[in-house]
Amino acid sequence: MGYKIAVAGKGGTGKTSLTGLIINHMVKKGERPILAVDADANANLNEVLGEEVEVTIGEIREEINQAEASGNGFPGGMVKADYMKYRLNTAVIEGSGYDMLVMGRTQGTGCYCYVNGLLKTQLETFSKNYKYIVIDNEAGMEHLSRGTVRDIGTLLLVSDCSRRGIQAAGRIRRLVDELKLNVPQIYLIVNRVPNGKLNVGLIEEIEKQKLDLIGIVPVDSMIYEYDANGKPLANLPEDSVAKLAISEILLKLNL
Repeated sequence: MGYKIAVAGKGGTGKTSLTGLIINHMVKKGERPILAVDADANANLNEVLGEEVEVTIGEIREEINQAEASGNGFPGGMVKADYMKYRLNTAVIEGSGYDMLVMGRTQGTGCYCYVNGLLKTQLETFSKNYKYIVIDNEAGMEHLSRGTVRDIGTLLLVSDCSRRGIQAAGRIRRLVDELKLNVPQIYLIVNRVPNGKLNVGLIEEIEKQKLDLIGIVPVDSMIYEYDANGKPLANLPEDSVAKLAISEILLKLNL
């Protein structure tokens, strides 16, 4: 089984950007093969990494629904189950030193339960083929509460430099205990820290939430410039503040 690293946190904390930088660091260190998983319905991990997404799991679900509704059957005379399996295997994107799987979303309103279930099945199927699986979870606690992502080795909780972000990370931490999930390592990363230093109030909140702080990522103006100009954050120079901070954090994790 591949070792799973899951990244979670409140929306807007920069967890997708940090997930991309984590994957970029591990690839450059030669920690391969890696499966990068964008488990957010509003997928954009590929933009951080500079990859084009041809098809998502959600889009495949819609394609199969439409084929079934049309009554024309599936290509090659396949039954639904076989065609679903075939199409899901084609959803894996070959990136630069890693593969990527994107959950995406279905069309219109409604629950993402079925797509979550497909993602869960694919993760269980592919897990044995990769050394590491790095998962960018959607904002909140959906994938943990539904058991979409299982057998996590390291859970990284990302907060911005706000009390609300720390509290959200604390709620996710408590959910892990409530669900009796066996997660050996759970750490907090505080992102976008002014001058790279936490104030006393945030340190007190981290202690109150009983979170284990593994590192901070200072405000990096280069991230703003790259994002504004549509450049992949994975292409940041190696001496960028954010990349150096991620390297230090992963060194502590022996990754």
